[in-house]
Amino acid sequence: IFFPNENKQRAMLFSYSSSIITNFFCKTLIRPHSSHPVLLCTMSLNSHAFAGNPITSRTAKSGDPFSPHSAFQTLKTLLSTQSHDPISPDFKILPFRKGRPLTGSNQPNWHLGWLSLGDLRSFLEKSEVGLSENSLVYLGCKYEDDVVYWAIDVSEASELVSEFGDRQFCFVELRTLMVATDWADSKAMGELAIAGHARALLEWHIAARFCGFCGGKMVPMEAGRRKQCSNELCKKRIYPRVDPVVIMLVIDKENDRVLLSRQSRFVPRMWSCLAGFIEPGESLEEAVRRETWEEAGIEVGEVVYHSSQPWPVGPASMPCQLMVGFFAYAKSLEINVDKKELEDAKWHSREDVKKALTFAEYKKAQETAASKVEQMCKGVEKGQSLSADFNVESGELAPMFVPGPFAIAHHLISSWANQVVLNGTLSNL
Repeated sequence: IFFPNENKQRAMLFSYSSSIITNFFCKTLIRPHSSHPVLLCTMSLNSHAFAGNPITSRTAKSGDPFSPHSAFQTLKTLLSTQSHDPISPDFKILPFRKGRPLTGSNQPNWHLGWLSLGDLRSFLEKSEVGLSENSLVYLGCKYEDDVVYWAIDVSEASELVSEFGDRQFCFVELRTLMVATDWADSKAMGELAIAGHARALLEWHIAARFCGFCGGKMVPMEAGRRKQCSNELCKKRIYPRVDPVVIMLVIDKENDRVLLSRQSRFVPRMWSCLAGFIEPGESLEEAVRRETWEEAGIEVGEVVYHSSQPWPVGPASMPCQLMVGFFAYAKSLEINVDKKELEDAKWHSREDVKKALTFAEYKKAQETAASKVEQMCKGVEKGQSLSADFNVESGELAPMFVPGPFAIAHHLISSWANQVVLNGTLSNL
């Protein structure tokens, strides 16, 4: 919502920024050998999308029915006996198709399409896809609810799309759910984190089918939490893949501005932070300095950690990136863009960044995406570009905007934009 006069816009900006920054616990200090104060932040579990998974797997004691081993043994027994009797703990299973989780919608929120083991078996019996204990991947449990959670890939059972569609469920792209999630709703953020964790595991299982040492077939172990080569002479173990990425807000302290960049794949008018993968044998700080120099020709000095975010919405070949966020202080200012990596990179003043945060209607984009999910679940998909929702109150397109609160880039940018230096000390607006 945007207001017709400047004072109200400022009040709205403060209210919006506060809702983001209240998730931070910040303090200012002067680091040794540093000429300027830096802001160190610790974030709550719900601050970043895909973090704070409420059913993250825990190592349980031997014999615990919620442990991966015990749950897997129960699963094998149930599948071999074709039993439909109630069990404890209960099993809930989330189907995926081509990286997309089964989803339902009750406006204003979407929800994951969990199935019981019996329901899943009934659906798969109508298809040519068999169900075995190795088809399912253990996600975790909730002791308080007496439930163990699993995920399964059903991409080969194409007829399930219409089966679920008749019940107003559909398979929705995780990026769409990411935008559609109300970041102020902790339950919805938890659902998103579960979906992200499940997608990362399933995509890793699909990608890691053969041993990289001998070429033998890899088989799931520990209820899908790791894999092992089936070759008796090899038996190489591998674990779920994580690809670390540094993402940095490069700061020109003297001129009170930051470096933002554009990639050709970005939606129109969106600017964000620099980012890049970490090379073997490289520290996080070294990666920040190298990537900034390679992509923008800027030399970086001090590097300060901010926060991190799981990012399971990349390509299937990289099923779960870990975005590690930093403030990076520039030692040089002349930009030399690597056109193979970036479309453009520019310095932006604090005022311009604040305007970008003010004008971008993140809540409107979230509501539009949530409405799209509802229409998809009803079988009526709307073809609307989400980038059209980032405009000013007059209806004109905003000159620029930054990624929404679902991305760590937003938190890096907004936490800098809403800090001021007074007498050498950083303070909130």
